Amino acid sequence: MDLQFGREVCSNLKIAESREWLVTNGIGGYASGTIADILTRRYHGFLVAALKPPVARSLLVTKFDEVVQYNGQFYDLYTNRWADGTVEPQGYLNIESFHLEGTTPVWYFAFADGLLEKRIWMEQGENTTYIRYSFQRGSQSLTLFLKALVNYRDHHGKTEGRSLFSINRYREQGLEIKAWADAPSLYLLATQEAQKSNFRWENNNTWYRDFALAVEKYRGLDDLEDHLHAATGKISLQPGDSITVVASTKNDPQLDSKVSLQEKSSRESKLLNLWYFSNFLATNPDPGKSNHWSEQLVLAADQFIVDRPLQDNPEGKTIIAGYPWFTDWGRDTMIALPGLTISTGRYEIAKTILRTFAKYVDRGMLPNLFPDAGSTPEYNTVDATLWYFEAIGNYYTATADREFLAELFPLLAEIIDWHIKGTRYKIQMDDDGLLYAGEAGVQLTWMDAKVGDWVVTPRIGKPVEVNALWYNALVCMVYFAQILGESALKYQELIAKTRSHFKRFWYEAGGYCYDVIDTPEGNDPSFRPNQIFAISLPSMSLQKVAGEYSALLQKSQQKMVVDKVGQILLTSYGLRSLAPNHPDYVGIYGGNQLQRDGSYHQGTTWGWLIGHFVQAHLKIYQNPELARSFIEPMANHLQDGCLGSISEIFDADVPFTPRGCFAQAWSVAEVLRSWLMVQGKG
Repeated sequence: MDLQFGREVCSNLKIAESREWLVTNGIGGYASGTIADILTRRYHGFLVAALKPPVARSLLVTKFDEVVQYNGQFYDLYTNRWADGTVEPQGYLNIESFHLEGTTPVWYFAFADGLLEKRIWMEQGENTTYIRYSFQRGSQSLTLFLKALVNYRDHHGKTEGRSLFSINRYREQGLEIKAWADAPSLYLLATQEAQKSNFRWENNNTWYRDFALAVEKYRGLDDLEDHLHAATGKISLQPGDSITVVASTKNDPQLDSKVSLQEKSSRESKLLNLWYFSNFLATNPDPGKSNHWSEQLVLAADQFIVDRPLQDNPEGKTIIAGYPWFTDWGRDTMIALPGLTISTGRYEIAKTILRTFAKYVDRGMLPNLFPDAGSTPEYNTVDATLWYFEAIGNYYTATADREFLAELFPLLAEIIDWHIKGTRYKIQMDDDGLLYAGEAGVQLTWMDAKVGDWVVTPRIGKPVEVNALWYNALVCMVYFAQILGESALKYQELIAKTRSHFKRFWYEAGGYCYDVIDTPEGNDPSFRPNQIFAISLPSMSLQKVAGEYSALLQKSQQKMVVDKVGQILLTSYGLRSLAPNHPDYVGIYGGNQLQRDGSYHQGTTWGWLIGHFVQAHLKIYQNPELARSFIEPMANHLQDGCLGSISEIFDADVPFTPRGCFAQAWSVAEVLRSWLMVQGKG
C-alpha cells in the first residue's frame, strides 16, 4: 500500500501534526514523531531506549532541529510549538512529501532547486537509531546544521531542565552525553560517509524551554517540557552525498548506515514472504513494494513482538500491548497472538510467547501486567487465562505441534481445576457451571478502567464474554485431550452443564444477552459488545470439535445478537462499548484522566472487536464478501493516526477520530486475522 503524502498534507499543520510515525527495535524501544516534525506528545523522540528490555523505556534523543544553508539562504526544516501557542519556525512548509518505506519514515525537503531526503530507522535488538540525510538534487553544495536535542527521563515523564549534561568528544566525530555521572551514556556518532565530508560537532549544552505538547494538553496533562540542546552538527554536502548520525546506548554500534538499512529492508521482505508463503503458498509477487493494505499490517504486527528474557530462557518473547505507553499485558498478548504470529506464519514466535507466559501461571491464572517498575506480575484478570486456551488452540491448528501441546496440557488441566475450586478475586465456577468473578475495588475483565478507587465498569458477577470464553476453554480441553489420548469425560460433562445454564444470559424483553448476570444489583441489561463472543466462539479453527456440541444460543438468538450489534454498536473502525441510548454513553473520548477513563468503556469504539464481529457475522450469514466490507474501512485508517498501524480506540461518534495508543497490538492483530478469515484462510 502506498502511504505517501504531498504538500496537500505536509503543508497543512493541523493534518501533518496529527499523522504520526513509529519505528521499533524489537526489545521495547522505539522512535516516534509527526509528519510535521513538531512535538505533540511526551512520547515523541528519535530514541526512546528500553534500558531493561522490554521496559525502563527512557527518552534519550528528542529530535534534531535541521537548518539548510543553500545558495546564500537559510531554510528551516523543523517546526516547534511554544508555550504561548506560537509555531516557530514553520519548517513543515518546506516538506515536499512524506512516505513510509516499509515502516521507515521518509521526508523530502525542497528549497529552490535543492531536495534533501531524511529517513529514520532503528537497529533490531539494539537501542540504536539512524537518522540519515541524503542530498538528492541541487545545482551547488549545501551546508546542513543539526541541533541535537536530548533528554534523560522515563518516557511517561516530563522534564524541567536544571542541571547541564556532561558532553564529551568520543572518537573522531562523535559525542558521549551523560545526564549525570551514573546515568547511562548516549552516543551520537557520525557515519564514515560523514567523516569524509568534514562533519563536526560544536557543543552547546543549553536548555530550550517550554515546548508545548498539544496532545498532552488534550489529555489533561502537563503540556510543557524542556529539552537540552546538546550540540550542533555541521556538514557541507555535494549533490549525491549523505550524512547519517547514529544515536545509541552502545559505544560501538554499526556505523555503516547502508548495511543497516539493507538489513532492515531485507528483514521486512522476509516477513512479507513468510506471510505469503504461510497463507497463499507463494512468495511476495513484488518484493520491496506493498501491494495490498494488509501487507502493511504484517509489518506493523512485527513492531509489537519484543524480547522478554527470562532467567531460564534468555530467548523469551512477549507482545507490547500498544505504543507509546503500554508494556506487555497478559490479556492483550493472548488476544493479539493469533493475528500477530499465527496469521503471519511466525509459529516459533507464538510458541516462545506461549511458553514464556506459562512460566508465570500462578493459582491457575495468567498474569495481566508486567509493570515497568519491576518484575513482579499482577494477576488482576479473569479473561487473560481463558484467552490463553484460544491462543493455544490457534497455534495447534496451524502447526499440529503435538509435543508442545503435551507439554502444556497438565498446566491447562490445572488451570481448569483452579477455576472450578476457586482462585483470586472470587473467580470460581458456580453450581450452575458458569464462571463467577469479582469483588469490590478490582476490575477483572477487559473493560478494566479504574480511577483511584473508582472501578468504572466493575462487572462483578458472571460476565457474558467470560462465560463464552470459559465454554470455549472447555471445548479446547476436549479437543486437546482427544489429540493426546487423554480422557475428555470431565470436560464434556462441564461443557454440558455450562451450556445448559448459559440460556440465563438471554434477555427476552430486549432480544439480546445480558452483559452480566448475578451482579449485586441483579442482571445488567446494558447493551454492550461482549455478547458477540457467545456467537464468535468457539473459533472457526475449532469448529470440527465444537460442532459436536450445541451452540450457546439458539440460531435465531445468534442472528438477533449479530444484527443488533451491527445496528447499534458497529462503526467504521470497530464496535462501540455501549449503546448510544444508554444514559452513561459518552461519544467523544477526551479530557483529563478522570474524564477519559470514565468514558473508556462507556461508548468508545474499540478496533479489536471488529475481528469477532466479523467471525460471528460469517457464522450466521456465510457471506465472506459481506463480512469483508466491515473490515475495509481500516485500509483508510492506515493513512490516519499512526501511519501504517491501527489505533487502540476511536470516538464513538462520527467521524470516529482515533484516540488512545496510536498503535495497538490487538487492533492490528484482529484486523489482520479477520481479513484472512474472509479470504477463507482463517
